[in-house]
Formats: sequence, structure tokens, C-alpha cells
Amino acid sequence: MFDLNGALERFAGKLALENILAAAVTLLVCMVAVRLLLKLARRLLCRTKLEERIRRYILMLVKLVLYTLTVVFTAGSLGVNMTSLVALLSVGSLGVTLAAEDVLGNVAGGLVILSSHPFAIGDFIESGGVSGTVEEISLNHTRLITPDGLTALLPNKELAASKVTNYTTLGRRRIVWKMSAAYDAPTETIKTACYRAVEATEHILPDPAPAVYLTAFGESGIDFTVYCWALAEDFWTTQFALAENLRAEFAKAQVEIPYNKLDVHITEAPK
Repeated sequence: MFDLNGALERFAGKLALENILAAAVTLLVCMVAVRLLLKLARRLLCRTKLEERIRRYILMLVKLVLYTLTVVFTAGSLGVNMTSLVALLSVGSLGVTLAAEDVLGNVAGGLVILSSHPFAIGDFIESGGVSGTVEEISLNHTRLITPDGLTALLPNKELAASKVTNYTTLGRRRIVWKMSAAYDAPTETIKTACYRAVEATEHILPDPAPAVYLTAFGESGIDFTVYCWALAEDFWTTQFALAENLRAEFAKAQVEIPYNKLDVHITEAPK
């Protein structure tokens, strides 16, 4: 009579038939439990306000943990030494972690960015000396389109730990433009010319109200600063239009704009 138990012992390294059956049952039960738990996890995540990418990543981690536990439980049913298996898994996970340290750091940074929302797609931001419009936020990096049409990829690990300036959050930006005038020009004349330039510039917001102040006494002239606000999407065009209008109004008011110059006087040497 064929000895099935003996054959299995010789083939599977002295594993008893009852251990194999127990492992099969354990595997079946674990797979059913994994499906139910994953289904429950999807429902719970759908009720949260997390972004879709974060939900997918969390679900992937849950799935990895559940399948790892399935392997551990199944191996335990086969009589495998659990201490050795756990040690092997620990060493393997440590090796993977060390090999992918930067990748994991970027992923963690991406989760921080996606959960805290310091900026969104379409915002104009600046970080680490790079500025541009956010085009994509992935778990590994954030893609910016710079004003001169270049693509910049910022690692999320560095982006999450560095200072980020968001110019779009409020929906408006303040224009600060400095103008210099000669010392002999009356202050009220200069301010009137600045306010006329502001009135002639489109897209400047009435609230907060524009303001003009004398801010400094330079080496060759007096410095005045114009403060006004524009919508974020109109910032650059409004700023450049204001500069042109300021120059035109200064010319109408006959206000001299000082500039550095060198006067050379030639005299005859005494005979």
C-alpha cells in the first residue's frame, strides 16, 4: 500500500500530512479574512477626506501587512520556526529600507504634502530658490513649471522639510514698486503722479487701497514706494503696466528720475 504520509515527509522535508492540511486551511481562512479586511478598509477610507492618492497608498500598505501576516501564519502551521522566519523578514525589510531610504523619504514627504495641503496644483510657489506653478504632486516628487517654461522636479523629502512660499493661497498679491525722484521735486507732485499712474493701470484692486510713501533718501534722489494689490493671475501684467504708467506720469509732471552720472570738467593748465 502506498504510504502517502511517508512520501510527503520525503518530499517536503518531514512535514506531516496534518501540518500541510492545517496550513492549507490557515491559508484559505487568511485569504478570506484579507478580502474582508481590505473591503472594510476601502469603505473606511472612502468616508475620509483624504485624497485618492493617499487612500491608494494606505490601502497598498494594509494589503502588504495582511499578506505578510498570511505568510507568517501559514508558515507557522507548517511547523516552520517562527523566530527564524521573523528574523529573516526583519533582515529583509531592513535591507530594503536602507536601499530605498531616499525613495521612502520622498514618499513620506509626499504624504505630508498631500495631507497638510501647503499648496495645490495650479499654485505658484517658491522653495529652495526655485519658483514656478505646481503641475503635479506625486508621492515621489513635485513638478513645477517655471516662468521661463522649464520643468523643475523637487523631491518631496526636501520640499516637506524646507520653507515653501505660496503666492496663490490668498488669491491676490501685493505689488511693491519703488521710484526715485530728484531732490528738488516737490513731494506732493511725486505722490500725485504715482496715484495717477495707479488709476491708469487696469486690474489694480481698490481694496486694500493703494498707497504711496516716501521711504528713503538715496545718494542721488528721494525714493518713493507704491503699494497696491492685484489678483494672483494678473500680478505680472499689472506690475509691468504700472511701471510704464509711472514713467509716463513722471514725464507729464516733469519730475526728473535721477540716475548715476559722472560730470567731467576740463580746465587748462596754468602757463
